[in-house]
Amino acid sequence: MSTVKTLPARVGVLGGGRMGAGIAHAFLMAGCEVLVVERDLDAVGSAHIRVELAVAKSVETGVAGGPDVTTAGIVKRLKLSTNYADFADRELVVEAVPETWDLKVSSLQGVEKHLAADAVLASNTSSLSMSGLAAELARPQNFIGLHFFNPVPASTLIEVVMAKQTAPDLVTTAKGWVEALGKTAVVVNDAPGFASSRLGVAIALEAMRMVEEGVASAEDIDAAMVLGYKHPTGPLRTTDIVGLDVRLGIAEYLQSTLGERFAPPQILRDKVARGELGRKSGKGFFDWA
Repeated sequence: MSTVKTLPARVGVLGGGRMGAGIAHAFLMAGCEVLVVERDLDAVGSAHIRVELAVAKSVETGVAGGPDVTTAGIVKRLKLSTNYADFADRELVVEAVPETWDLKVSSLQGVEKHLAADAVLASNTSSLSMSGLAAELARPQNFIGLHFFNPVPASTLIEVVMAKQTAPDLVTTAKGWVEALGKTAVVVNDAPGFASSRLGVAIALEAMRMVEEGVASAEDIDAAMVLGYKHPTGPLRTTDIVGLDVRLGIAEYLQSTLGERFAPPQILRDKVARGELGRKSGKGFFDWA
């Protein structure tokens, strides 16, 4: 595989939710032809709106380049489908479905069988075992983690995660892709939660326990981390942005693999049970209405 710092001409994204749409936006802005595959036509329509709005914002703010760059000109390189077989001509496909093991495996297997033998399949998983997922694939050497961060357009980080089976030269190639997207790569070996999720969740869970124990308000805990430690966003507001349900799922996985220090506090379980999922539901640790 090439180590040149250029992107594949044709990229696929499985899943057009917040993360998938952000990933599609990143590759579109870098000049790629992008295909997003979703589960049904309603989801396709929603994904198209998400991507087009993100592109329009980039054009409006001048991130997209010169005055001749238009939203329509960029979006014409976007295709959407409900059929995995349409990935057949893609050189790279990034999976961005919810963090559920069985869904990840079935989705990755469903995509892989349609890809060319030398195509790369990547996962955007933020915590699941890359080596475990690779073991379920026919060509695990072509599989790698590309963990984008939410919101993708504003984030400058991508975590490149190596499964035990990942071909070494693919890591070099993936780092080149990240640089071509205008972002920075950190390379980590496969471990529960990798680097970013493991550290981020540990801080967030302790912040939740502090709210639960009445140590301080969510606002003041976040302010302490923003002002005292120069975090751009506090751990509880970040949890709201990521989604409390997503954070709960990651914490439960880390608890099962790394032990009780990652046990989700009751306040997190209660908020998820009440449907307080953060920004996407209008309420989490903060009011987003």
